[in-house]
Amino acid sequence: MKKLAIIFSSFIYSLAAFADGEELRNMQNHAFQRGEYLEYRVFYDSWMTSWLTAGVGTVEVTDENKQFHGRDTYHMKIEGKSKGLFNWFFKVRDRFESYVDEQALVPWKFIRRTREGDFVKDDDVYFDHFKNTAKSRTLEREIPPNTQDIVSAFYVMRNLSVDSLNVNDELSVKFLLDDSVYTSRIIFLGRGEVKVKAGKFKALAFKPKMATGEVFDEEYPMTIWVSDDRNHIPLRLDSKVIIGSITIELTDFRNLKHPLNSKID
Repeated sequence: MKKLAIIFSSFIYSLAAFADGEELRNMQNHAFQRGEYLEYRVFYDSWMTSWLTAGVGTVEVTDENKQFHGRDTYHMKIEGKSKGLFNWFFKVRDRFESYVDEQALVPWKFIRRTREGDFVKDDDVYFDHFKNTAKSRTLEREIPPNTQDIVSAFYVMRNLSVDSLNVNDELSVKFLLDDSVYTSRIIFLGRGEVKVKAGKFKALAFKPKMATGEVFDEEYPMTIWVSDDRNHIPLRLDSKVIIGSITIELTDFRNLKHPLNSKID
């Protein structure tokens, strides 16, 4: 179902503060490294089904270092595909990639390859953060400083400090998708514990604001759990949709930058 692909790509957002259009910010990466690999499983539940495995997804930072504007980058990939019964009536094969500046954590190139049933969407977006512009296959437009794509936003979020956050504090977020810049909010819910296939973890909980309509009938339908350690890897996502609910959980991980000391034995 198309809802599953939209939910899977909703792991993602950004936070930005730019000082000068002629210089890139310096945002150090404390959370991830090249070679990191995360694997997820998607469940769907409704009056017609009972927690079917609807798909799988992977999130990784490859070993590639391609330069843009003479600057080193991280190559990041998010892939999702339907599985089992869902392949019969709504086959999904989605891939999103981003080349992200190693020092500023802003994207230089975004790649989208979407296959969802009969729907096909391909795009390549080139960012110029010196001029604050983005050029897709269909449009060139101005963008706010430090605008992320939906992949780089995921990794920027993992590098944000949560030490000073209080329950119900909000983070402003913005990202470019389909030639439009979106601004949303993420509410910090606090700390707790969450259990997934990969284990039981101490975790941080967040609730992002989503657009209502085809998939969501509430503004805050989703809760995302992130490991309460220096890696800040997403552990679980629970979301209501117009028909049923969806859960995405971590099943495997490799090559993390820091020990996963949030895991409870």
